[in-house]
Amino acid sequence: MTEPAIEPVEEHWDARVKALLKAELKRKGVTYAQLVEKLAAVGVKETEPNIRNKLARGKFTAVFFVQCLTAIGCHNIALDN
Repeated sequence: MTEPAIEPVEEHWDARVKALLKAELKRKGVTYAQLVEKLAAVGVKETEPNIRNKLARGKFTAVFFVQCLTAIGCHNIALDN
């Protein structure tokens, strides 16, 4: 009997942060195109393909995460499911 593969710890956290941001975007009804505009309004230059790639990979900085949350008007975030 083989044991299930254990997901590397870093990948688990990457996936969790990616899911948190995507959930907040969905809750606020914000598309990637709208996020580009909202980020620009707070002084952050991003393109839609860059955002799409960052979220697809789940690899982005804490700064980008907070910039996105600020841009969409998210002031609180629940870390537990």
